[in-house]
Amino acid sequence: MPASLVILLAQAQPPAPGSDRGEEFGKTSPIALVVILLLGIATFLLIRSMTKRLRNVPESFDAPGEGGEEAPAADGTPDPSSGPVDSPSPRGRSAPDG
Repeated sequence: MPASLVILLAQAQPPAPGSDRGEEFGKTSPIALVVILLLGIATFLLIRSMTKRLRNVPESFDAPGEGGEEAPAADGTPDPSSGPVDSPSPRGRSAPDG
């Protein structure tokens, strides 16, 4: 084999593993551990807080004592099928009949 071919083949060899990455490649920082632990603690506290709040939510949002009666519409208007609604007079007195 000619010497120039041997030199070319020697130069074409791949570099040793890890020589181009540096000695810190693949190592984690202690700061990353702290960040992960803080995220875990925050998640635990948020779940605990939400669990406490969900325990206070009633099983039904119906007003107590309504029974089977229908509630007024969401916009506050009475149900037309329930009949006329008497509204109080401005001064609190009943209007005179006549």
